[in-house]
Amino acid sequence: MAKPRVLIVEDNVDNFELVRFLLERAGYEVLSAANGVEGVVAAKREQPDLVLMDLSMPEMDGWKATAQMKAEETTRHIPVLALTAHTLPSERKRAIDAGCDGYISKPINVASFDKLVSTLVRHARAGL
Repeated sequence: MAKPRVLIVEDNVDNFELVRFLLERAGYEVLSAANGVEGVVAAKREQPDLVLMDLSMPEMDGWKATAQMKAEETTRHIPVLALTAHTLPSERKRAIDAGCDGYISKPINVASFDKLVSTLVRHARAGL
C-alpha cells in the first residue's frame, strides 16, 4: 500500500518545516500549499488522505478554505485537521463549524499530534 499522503496548508515556513519533519519521520508523504486558495486547489488535484490546515493565512484563511473543501463533492470526504495558534474555545468552535474534523493548537504536542494524525488517516483510508 502506498504511503499515506498529507497536505499541509501553512504560510509560515518554520511551522511547515516542523510539521513536515514530524510527518516524514512517521512515514507520510507530504504535500504543501502556502495559503487557503492553493490548499483547495491542491486538495482537489492530489486527493490527500488528510489536510492539516492553518487558520490564519493570506489570500484565503483556513476557515474559508475548509468550508469550501467541505462544500465540494470532490473534497468533502477528506478529513481536515486545524493546526493553529488560535486557542480560544470560540475559535475551536469556529473551526469545527467550518468543517474541521479535529483541532490541534500550536505549539504542537508531538505525542498527541502523531496519534490524531494516524487516527484520521486510518479512518479516511477505511472510508469512515
